[in-house]
Amino acid sequence: MNFFKSAQPPPIPAEPVAEALNHTVHPFYPLGVEIVNYLANEKDVIQLLTSFASLVGSILLVSWYGATKFAPHLKASDQLAVLWFVLCGMIHFFFEGYFSYNHTRMGPAQDLFGQLWKEYALSDSRYLTSDPFVLCMETITAIFWGPLSFVMVYFIITSHRYRYPLQAIVSLGQIYGDVLYYATCLFDHYHKSLSYCRPEAYYFWFYFFFMNFIWIVIPSSLLYDSIRTTGKAFKALERMSNSLKTNGVSQKSTANGHIKNA
Repeated sequence: MNFFKSAQPPPIPAEPVAEALNHTVHPFYPLGVEIVNYLANEKDVIQLLTSFASLVGSILLVSWYGATKFAPHLKASDQLAVLWFVLCGMIHFFFEGYFSYNHTRMGPAQDLFGQLWKEYALSDSRYLTSDPFVLCMETITAIFWGPLSFVMVYFIITSHRYRYPLQAIVSLGQIYGDVLYYATCLFDHYHKSLSYCRPEAYYFWFYFFFMNFIWIVIPSSLLYDSIRTTGKAFKALERMSNSLKTNGVSQKSTANGHIKNA
């Protein structure tokens, strides 16, 4: 009896068992990354994208109607700029602001924005781990570029004199944030061999690359437009100033001539 008792395996500590039971299997990379209290999305990808597209489409439709009704003088390019900054304001302030406020509760989230972020995190798991850079970048974007995008809508509709300077600031800020976002992820990938994206091409090229590249292409176009328009304004001001100086000299010479003749 004593032999069989001594041959029995030693008891397994309770803590490792609890830790193993609490470990949640998830689809995010790198493998083994800890996602606190992770719960799989209740909706599938089609449902999420359809809901998001319907929400965005409704907002843009109302914005376009408002722009054409209250500012019928706007050119087509300005109407598109209004829609762009409405979209930016909604994405930056509400969607990215949601992440900044709830970054510690992203794993179990089941509301629309929470599930959308978990779907996007398949291309970048840093959104589920409170990564310092991503959190700071998104917080700055939500606090500054979100509200300023709504200000831009007002400036465009009213043809405000500060429209182009503010447009340049917001667009440059968007480009800068996006470039840093790409750079930090690629640095970890190539320098540390650490990938936050699943290996399927769909997640990298559509979620990570394309969805973010939009915020480089369009802001770059608006930044160029701001610089070109500002340059034209200063050139026109310089011509006006030179014209006034020339007219002033001519008038002064004429007056001096009259005095001499007198």
